[in-house]
Amino acid sequence: MLWGMPRITRRSFLEHTLSCAAAGLALQRRCSAQTAPVASTGGAIVRPSANERIGVAVVGLHGRGIDHLNAFVRLADVDVIALCDVDQRTFAKAQAILHKHDRPAARDYQDIRKLLDDKDVAAVSIATPNHWHALAGIWAMQAGKDAYVEKPVSHDLLEGVRLEEARIKYKRVCQAGTQSRSNPAHQQAIGFVHEGGIGRVTLARGLCYKRRNSIGHYEDSSAPSEVDYNIWLGPARERPFNQNRFHYNWHWNWDYGNGDLGNQGVHQVDVARWALGAQMPTSAIGLGGRFGYVDDGQTPNTLLALFDYGQAQLLFEVRGLPTQPLMGVSVGNIIYGSEGFVAISNEDSGSAVAFDNAGKPMRSFTGSGDHFANFIAAVSSRKQSDLRCPILEGHLSAALCHLANISYRLGEPHPFSSRTTAFGDKIDMYEAFGRFEQHLAESVDEMKKPLKLQEMAFQLGPKLIFDAHAARFASNERANALLTRDYRKPFVVPDVV
Repeated sequence: MLWGMPRITRRSFLEHTLSCAAAGLALQRRCSAQTAPVASTGGAIVRPSANERIGVAVVGLHGRGIDHLNAFVRLADVDVIALCDVDQRTFAKAQAILHKHDRPAARDYQDIRKLLDDKDVAAVSIATPNHWHALAGIWAMQAGKDAYVEKPVSHDLLEGVRLEEARIKYKRVCQAGTQSRSNPAHQQAIGFVHEGGIGRVTLARGLCYKRRNSIGHYEDSSAPSEVDYNIWLGPARERPFNQNRFHYNWHWNWDYGNGDLGNQGVHQVDVARWALGAQMPTSAIGLGGRFGYVDDGQTPNTLLALFDYGQAQLLFEVRGLPTQPLMGVSVGNIIYGSEGFVAISNEDSGSAVAFDNAGKPMRSFTGSGDHFANFIAAVSSRKQSDLRCPILEGHLSAALCHLANISYRLGEPHPFSSRTTAFGDKIDMYEAFGRFEQHLAESVDEMKKPLKLQEMAFQLGPKLIFDAHAARFASNERANALLTRDYRKPFVVPDVV
């Protein structure tokens, strides 16, 4: 076995690992068995009068936008007025959902700019590719609409700053789509942590162990006739259409996506930061690679990121190759304190269990919520404070993903056969790196051949010192250049909103 340095673990982590293996498996069973729902906060029981109804538009209908639509048609105080997507082939399925729920047909728009002129639309729900999130949200608020912006709320860090500035300037309600904040199981678990239930928090770990297959290779081609490719590109640079940079697989290309850290992972980053009660770290470092297959993807399928908060750390792990859960958690969080830890699962609508340092369960937390109903409730009340995840919180969590990705993108190849001291005195990061190596050593490539770490390298990024007040890195202009992008006119996120 190759290790970055001899395997060193905190006493508490070793205790947890040795004494809680059975408890972790019990947590996994609880996550699939506990289904105690909690009533949503925004959906009305009695249908409101016509003048209380809220006209909503859903933008982006291929994937997550269908979830948005299914959520809104179940809210009695919402009328789905409009649908918007650059791909006209998506409209039939969306209209069929409206018909199934006895809702009238919505107006179809291919160009979001025309949608924003629709006076019947009061709120816009944005489920586009990441590179459109911030611009669509800003344009919506400038047009006098409230906005629900899907995670991550920005493609680049400074876009999140502009979103919050637009929210303040135009006095709109703006919700971030990190919906764990509306989940009672997560609320109760984090409340338990904040009340001192596990003592002083020292480490918040986020896990995104989610299988991702190779996307293969496709040559550039012409865009389908039903697609307005110019609008799809939007703020991104001009380049030919490619199937592997379009529906869903855009996630794995830097021009449009942020890898799985900014896809699934941002949910768990948000929960970890929520547990710490913290905003921006003083530094961040990212490392990893795209291991096990060769394809058109650019983003890492295996990544480690460490964010330094002084007395506490936030450590994140992405694994796209098959792997075993850590203490029963595959997609979720483990929050470590001086007196115990809390394991939070994001699967099966979410649940959490708190353990003491001996591995004995102390409390369990269950219940599901409705993030979209919470957004509509805040639109009705006109109170940003009613939101479970206001856009500022979404920006801060997305920003952590951007910091780690910037470090990774600036990294240099580092052989597994050579030890690293890049993590300073952060023992938890060395422990995670040891498991990172072990995971890869036990993995196979797309030809089912074992990976040979002795012949491989990972991309090791620099430790980036971040000035949260200035929203810039200290003494690293290459990193600062990645805080924003060169926008393609007229799809420009303005410096002043």
